[in-house]
Amino acid sequence: MDVQLGINTGFALNRYSAPQQWIPLVAETFGLRIVQFTADLLNPSLPDEIIAGQLAQIRSLLEKYGVRAQHTFTSAFTRVNHLSHPDPQVRAYWVGWFRRFVDISVAVGAESMGSHFGILTVPDLEDAAVRAQRFRETIAGWQQIAAYAAEKGLAYLTWEPMSIPREYGQTIAETRRIHQAVNAGSPLPFKLCLDVDHGDVASPDPADTDPYAWIAALGTESPIIHLKQTSANKHGHWPFAPEYNEAGRITPERLLVALEAAGVEKVTLLLELSFREREPYESRVVRDIVASVDYWRPYVTR
Repeated sequence: MDVQLGINTGFALNRYSAPQQWIPLVAETFGLRIVQFTADLLNPSLPDEIIAGQLAQIRSLLEKYGVRAQHTFTSAFTRVNHLSHPDPQVRAYWVGWFRRFVDISVAVGAESMGSHFGILTVPDLEDAAVRAQRFRETIAGWQQIAAYAAEKGLAYLTWEPMSIPREYGQTIAETRRIHQAVNAGSPLPFKLCLDVDHGDVASPDPADTDPYAWIAALGTESPIIHLKQTSANKHGHWPFAPEYNEAGRITPERLLVALEAAGVEKVTLLLELSFREREPYESRVVRDIVASVDYWRPYVTR
């Protein structure tokens, strides 16, 4: 099994925002060569001239430091309703926004672009007819984006199952349903970005909060996996530092066994670590990422 290790750039959000800050940090301090580049570092809503200037810097520095932006993804600031928004004009805006994110993804050399599927408002979730209509509209939006991404040369798009019904994909069964629906007739394949900390704690099925059960069921549909340390009650999003590993449920040995048993042949494990803007967490960002990379390095092929 080909297992690569990389990092989602969400850690850099408003801490190491400039490409000349985060790219050397990834390459030289963390010793990584793969990133999932997040939209919050270069928002597609910025003016064209700013995007062009930033992309020139990013491409140059990625090449200089030997880092590949293998995938792109939305992040904290772009964790919004987007294609499931109640207003059709807002949904249309986000279709255009994602098309520009496709352009950015192609420009940085990514093979895929991804996001959460959408987010429903509470009233829309609670009205069955409206909920079904929003689902159809969200599928239609994603397939418009897929058509554009196919024209531009991306290999596939990804979406991330979440942890509550309002955010889609909270259970294994619901993720399967959504995944089949968005792929039906799509001009470009959709893949999953599984997250070891996601799943609905309210589900009566314990498999829905078991990261290894998710991998067994859907690992072959997930070329990328978001990694963080987490506990049995899903209160995690921790780095793989020793003090968290003692209580954590994610171990490299067990994860790799689950991937192999699922029939996965190639996967990129992406550290997706969140740090509170409080001390002592803020001062330990770099240290804890280095510890996390060191924890995983013996188990990956690259």
